[in-house]
Amino acid sequence: MKILVTGGAGFIGSHSVLLLQEAGHDVTVVDNLSNSSPIALDRVAELTGREVPFVHADIRDRPVMDRVMEQVRPDGVIHFAGMKAVGESAEIPLTYYENNVAGTISLLRAMEAVDCRTIVFSSSATVYGEVDEMPLVEKLPLDAVNPYGRTKEQVEDILADVAASDDRWNVALLRYFNPVGAHPSGRIGEDPTGIPNNLMPFVAQVAVGRREKLRVFGNDYPTPDGTGVRDYIHVMDLGQGHVAAIEYLAEHGGLHRWNLGTGRGYSVLEVREAFEKASGRPIPYEIVARRPGDVAVSYADPSSALADLGWAATRGIDQMCRDHWHWQEQNPQGYEGTAQD
Repeated sequence: MKILVTGGAGFIGSHSVLLLQEAGHDVTVVDNLSNSSPIALDRVAELTGREVPFVHADIRDRPVMDRVMEQVRPDGVIHFAGMKAVGESAEIPLTYYENNVAGTISLLRAMEAVDCRTIVFSSSATVYGEVDEMPLVEKLPLDAVNPYGRTKEQVEDILADVAASDDRWNVALLRYFNPVGAHPSGRIGEDPTGIPNNLMPFVAQVAVGRREKLRVFGNDYPTPDGTGVRDYIHVMDLGQGHVAAIEYLAEHGGLHRWNLGTGRGYSVLEVREAFEKASGRPIPYEIVARRPGDVAVSYADPSSALADLGWAATRGIDQMCRDHWHWQEQNPQGYEGTAQD
């Protein structure tokens, strides 16, 4: 298939592009590079032996997106492009709605103009909000508690309404949990801008010497060690989920919602311990106050993805940490530090 990937130079996007190419698909990437690097796509090409056609553009730019769609004529779109920091979304909510919601509407209009009606959307477990009952299943009502999560929830609603209005639309809403790890080569991985918002890249930067210590937000949760428990998923497993979803839509069509997670959780201190083992480096930490809105435990029920797609995560926490460390050790300053290779 010919597949357009928005945000394809980012962390999850670049790994998914690599796996799509390895599966034999023709991929074109659109990315505004606001939180990504073109070096990632150069390295994908190095790893797969196939160049990645790239358009430096913003999906909100309708004239450009119309031209791209006309030139590529994709069979389907995988839509990663968007802003993704929970804390930042509370500070600049309008920017998040403009990028994530209005940007998706612009993309859908451009798709419609060339009769491309197959889309896999990068949603998030944040759409569930604060739920006490675990595991999280797709039939739960959505109740996101921050602007980032609400943008994902709104886009899910838009896509569901579009699919209901016209059965030519084929839509997959992928709600994934906490992506970590890296390609086993260490050539592509997560390179967050500024201070990492997520646990694993922060731990990795402590291990490599970029950060002094890990801050653990709360140790008084009702969990075995008092720290928050989350479902971490290897980015390669996650990328394979996207390949499976776009291929499923091509054959079956329809509107589908799938959790992509492992189905088990690890606490902050368990992740820290596993990363110390993988890196052989000490990771000092301090306990600080809880963050508002953080839940004690969150993990997926991924059984629907297994039943429908034949997909299941296969990589455990030790491999997640080994691969993430392999990337961080080779690229201590991220892509920026190795821009000349």
